[in-house]
Amino acid sequence: MNKAILFVDDESNILLGLKRMLHSMRHEMDFYFAEGGKEALEILAKQEIHVIVSDMRMPGMDGAALLTTVMEQYPQVIRFMLTGHADDRSVLQSIPVVHQFLAKPSDPETLKELLSRACALQELISSKKLKTLVAGLGTLPSLPEIYAELQEKAKDPDCAIADIAAIIEKDLAMSTKVLQLVNSAFYGFYKSVESPARAVNLLGLDTIKSLVLGIGIFTEMTPASDKGFSIAALWNHSVTVAGFAKKIALAEEVENSIVENSFIAGIVHDVGKLLLFSSLGEQYLQAVKIAEGEMLPLCQAEEQVFEADHGEVGGYLLGLWGLPGSVVEAVTFHHKLERYPEASFCPALAVHVADFIYYMLVPDECVGTPPVINHAYLEEAGLTGRFDRWLAICKESQGEEAQDD
Repeated sequence: MNKAILFVDDESNILLGLKRMLHSMRHEMDFYFAEGGKEALEILAKQEIHVIVSDMRMPGMDGAALLTTVMEQYPQVIRFMLTGHADDRSVLQSIPVVHQFLAKPSDPETLKELLSRACALQELISSKKLKTLVAGLGTLPSLPEIYAELQEKAKDPDCAIADIAAIIEKDLAMSTKVLQLVNSAFYGFYKSVESPARAVNLLGLDTIKSLVLGIGIFTEMTPASDKGFSIAALWNHSVTVAGFAKKIALAEEVENSIVENSFIAGIVHDVGKLLLFSSLGEQYLQAVKIAEGEMLPLCQAEEQVFEADHGEVGGYLLGLWGLPGSVVEAVTFHHKLERYPEASFCPALAVHVADFIYYMLVPDECVGTPPVINHAYLEEAGLTGRFDRWLAICKESQGEEAQDD
């Protein structure tokens, strides 16, 4: 069945333009168009809609009011907002109910890619119950503000290192955490890095953005730790897996985008755990008890409780935020490589292996039984025999980190 997309705008010429723009996709998706919030709600009452794309400023019911109603009445619907001349206050007011903002007018190819990705996201989580929960949580976190600001600044061709550093320095805690990580043994610098500008210069913008994204997520989702769940331990695990994944990718001499996306994916690969624990703490701790009591991998215990695992939940959230597709796939499939579309060296494989090696080196930190390496996938990808080399690289970096501490 095709996914149904609903566009809402009070200007009929805008809707006509969208119809023409999306004509080539009519066999892949079903498109509906509404001239205002009232008409949009009438369509939603009659037709199952998977994605809604609304203009911000409309007479009567504006975009923020419409998407608030959609979140309350149809929480499983993915919600996008088109913004053109809307002021900053309007955008800020609508952040809690919008999964992603789009520029108006939107580039045709960008819009088509966004819709395709949004429809694919609907398939990531098979449980309608959990999909409704994830999409409809009023406290569903937004993309960290500093990360979004860095993303926007990086688009400026005249952007300088000092401009990036100035954004990071606005948040003292963020700046301190970035410098702490940069000075760890993972990066192998022999002199202390004392300023964000120096950190950006040494590591590059993509790596700095990855660190800022991870720090922002862990800062904004700050539930009280429980004896069965440690936020600090999860952050340390995420950073270590990110470092392992990047080193593994570098060893394969793949293109830089795969290396950087492996690092980003490692930083955020367990964001689903954080989201589930933040919003459903008691149920998540129940999954932890099942994993420990029945000696199951944690992801299998999560499926018993939530009908999905943390990889799928995290991938769904990151997809809504518009992170690169290979990062979303890595987070989603790092425990289920057999479901990955094509066997190859990719961020999903790098994180899968890095996560396995982490628990191989520190088994006491594993909840339930440790993850299992997918040797069949390695063989299909033509990478049989590479694991011992990857393990040696990770052991070496782990030893350096221990000495650094």
